[in-house]
Amino acid sequence: MKPRWIIAGAAALSLALLTLPMLRSGARNEPLRVQAGRIAPAAAGASCDQTGKGTFDFVLKNELNQPVKLAEYKGKVVIVNFWATWCGPCKSEIPDFVKLYAEYKDKGLVIVGISIDDSPEQLQAFMREFKMNYPVVQMRPEVEDAWGPFYGYPTSFIVARDGSICTKHIGPATKEQFESEIKTLL
Repeated sequence: MKPRWIIAGAAALSLALLTLPMLRSGARNEPLRVQAGRIAPAAAGASCDQTGKGTFDFVLKNELNQPVKLAEYKGKVVIVNFWATWCGPCKSEIPDFVKLYAEYKDKGLVIVGISIDDSPEQLQAFMREFKMNYPVVQMRPEVEDAWGPFYGYPTSFIVARDGSICTKHIGPATKEQFESEIKTLL
C-alpha cells in the first residue's frame, strides 16, 4: 500500500471521529442547526422557538473565588459566553459585551462570561485590563456537560426569559448581531 493512501485513510478516519460527536448530539433531539457559524432565532417576541433549555442550576466561582448562583439569572435575557483569556477571537468580543451590558442591563440583560480554564488571578488581571463590567465565572466539568460539547471558542448562547435557547454562536459575533437578537427578547 502506498504511503499517500495510508495518509488519506488516516485523514478520513480522523474526520469521521471528529464529526461523530456532532452527529450524536443531533440524535438527542437537540435541534441546534449551525449555519454560517450560528443558529438563527426562529421567532421574535418575548420568547423564541425553543432549540433547547438553558441550564442555570450551578453555583460557580467568580474571579474572586466567591460563589455565584447562576439560578439568580433565571427570568432575564442572558448571553452565556464561553471564552478564555488566551483566545484572540474571544478578546475581540469583550469590548462589545461591555457596551451591551452597560446599555441593556437595566432592561433585563445579563451577560455571563464563563472562563473555560483561567485561574482567578488571570481573570482578575484580564478583567481589569478589558474593563469587564459583567459577571465572569469559572468553568466546571458539569457546566460543559450541560451546555457543550464545544468545538471552538468563543461559543455564546442567547437565552430568553423563559429559559429557551434562542441562538448559538460558534465563533465571534458583533455587537450589532447580539443587539438585534436580544432586542426582541427584552
